[in-house]
Amino acid sequence: MTTAAAESVRPAGSVRTPKLRADASRNRERIVVAARDAFVEHGADVPLDEIAKRAGVGNATLYRNFPDRMALIREVALLVKNRILALAETATVEADTPDGSGPFDALQRFAHAAVAEKVGGLCPLFTSHVDPYDPELTEIRERLRSAVSGLMERARAAGELRPDVDHGDLFIAMGQLTRPLPGTSCGLLEEFVHRHLQLFLDGMRAPARSALPGRAATFEDFQPQN
Repeated sequence: MTTAAAESVRPAGSVRTPKLRADASRNRERIVVAARDAFVEHGADVPLDEIAKRAGVGNATLYRNFPDRMALIREVALLVKNRILALAETATVEADTPDGSGPFDALQRFAHAAVAEKVGGLCPLFTSHVDPYDPELTEIRERLRSAVSGLMERARAAGELRPDVDHGDLFIAMGQLTRPLPGTSCGLLEEFVHRHLQLFLDGMRAPARSALPGRAATFEDFQPQN
């Protein structure tokens, strides 16, 4: 189809979304990753100039991509949650591979890769600055719930995962392990996070060595409260 023909079938009132050049796309991602790390270390009020400096771009480039702080915070939320979703969906495929190492190993690989996104350190920021009913983020959350729930069910059916834990338990642990302790550096957190995560994952293995108090946490526990 020619360009003219394509234009003739474009719905009335639709808006063409221009694609970013490769260098512009890289700059945008560098800004968002730098913002993620800066927000974890310094909170929501970190100067945007500092984020631009970390990303290796000028202030004009940052503001051209993100006109205000709220737009940048939302983009950080999208980046982090999309990356974790991609990891979960990849792990699900790996768990279904006949020559794979098993669903629990796929679950472990997912958890260790996901903590690199530092979601625990960002949780207060997302809670206070991101619309919990944002349609795009809601869709990501539902897909993530489905992927991780399915992965854990496969591990449970294989006799590798204890029966009294759920996906919410895993996400609470990953969140707690990636939130810096008061008065400590992020470097200390990164040094020990995988060690402590593995301790938690080993406790999720079947057979269970002890009964757990209370109930299992689910994704419903993370839903916005009216």
